Amino acid sequence: MNKRSNRLLLLLCIVLVIAAIVSCMTGAVHVNFSDLAGILLNKAGLNAHPTHTAQHEAIVWGIRVLLSIAVGSSLGICGAAMQGLFRNPLADPSIIGVSSGATLAAAITIVLGARWFAHFPLIVQTSSLSFFTFCGALVATIFVFSIAVNRGRASVSGMLLAGIAVNAFAAAFTGLLTFVANESQLRSLTFWTLGSLGGATWTSVGLMSAVSLACLAGLAGLHKPLNLLSLGEQEAQHTGVNTEKLKKRIILFTAIAVGTSVALCGLIGFVGLVVPHLMRMIGVSDHRFVLPASAIGGAALLCIADTTARIIAIPTEVPVGVITALIGAPFFLVILVQQKQKNDLI
Repeated sequence: MNKRSNRLLLLLCIVLVIAAIVSCMTGAVHVNFSDLAGILLNKAGLNAHPTHTAQHEAIVWGIRVLLSIAVGSSLGICGAAMQGLFRNPLADPSIIGVSSGATLAAAITIVLGARWFAHFPLIVQTSSLSFFTFCGALVATIFVFSIAVNRGRASVSGMLLAGIAVNAFAAAFTGLLTFVANESQLRSLTFWTLGSLGGATWTSVGLMSAVSLACLAGLAGLHKPLNLLSLGEQEAQHTGVNTEKLKKRIILFTAIAVGTSVALCGLIGFVGLVVPHLMRMIGVSDHRFVLPASAIGGAALLCIADTTARIIAIPTEVPVGVITALIGAPFFLVILVQQKQKNDLI
C-alpha cells in the first residue's frame, strides 16, 4: 500500500478509538473522561484509589461497545469481500440469503417456538432464538450456493439469482408467520428485525469476537486474488487464481460471521453495503486497503450508531438498525446519484 492508504488506515483507527471512548462516556448517565480512565486502570490493577461510582463502572463495563466493534468489523469486511466477489459495489452479504434465512428462522422460533420449547430447560428456551437464527442463515447460504453450482463450478450470476429467489421465499413465509403471530410475538419479531446491541454479555462478546477475528484473518489475506478477480473471472484464472476456492472461502466466512452477528444482535443493515463503497471513495480500489479499511470503518460506524441510538431518545433506546438505516440509506442514494452522473452505475 502507498503512504496515503497507510495514513487513511491510521486515521480510521483514530476515529474508531474516539468513537469507542465517546460511546463509553455517553448515555443516560454521563461518565467523564477521568472516571473512564480510572475504571480502565482499576480493571488493569493500576489504580489503587478509584474515585468512580459503582454505577459508572457498570455502565463502562457494559461491554456493548466491544460487541459493536466485533459486529461492525465483521459486517464491513464481509461486505467488501462480497462486493469484490460479485464485482459490483451494490452487493452486500444479504445477497446470498444470509439475512433472509436468519429472519425466517427467527420468525419460526418466535411464533412457533413457544409451544415447541415450553417443556425444555430455561437455558434452551433463552438460547433457542440465537441458535436457530444462526442455523437459518447457514442453511439458506448453503442452499443458494448449491443451486449456483453446475458441474463443480459456482456461477456468480447463479448465486445472485438463487439469492433473489430465496430472499423472496423467506420474505413471503416470514410475512405469513407475522400474520398469524399474536401481539407479543409480533412485538418480539419486529424488535428483533430492527437490531439491538442491548443484550450484550461476556458470552456474546467472546463468541462474536472470536468469529470476527477468524473472519478478519480469513478474508484480509484475499486482497491479491480479489484484485485479480476485478479483471474478470477468466483473466483471474489465467493468472493462477483458484476462483472456485476463492468463492467458497468468501461465502463460508460471510455466512458464519454475518449469521453469528444476526443471531446475537438481530438485523443490522447498510454497514456491509455502504462502508466498503465509502472506503473506495476516500481511498483506492486496491483490496489491500479496502478490506482492512472496511473492517475498521464498519466498527466505527456501528459504534457511532449505537451511541446515537442510546442518546437520541433518552431514557428509551432506539434500535441500532434504525440508526444504521437512517445513516446508510441517504448516503447510499447520494452514491447512486454520483454513479449515475458518471455513467458508471453497475
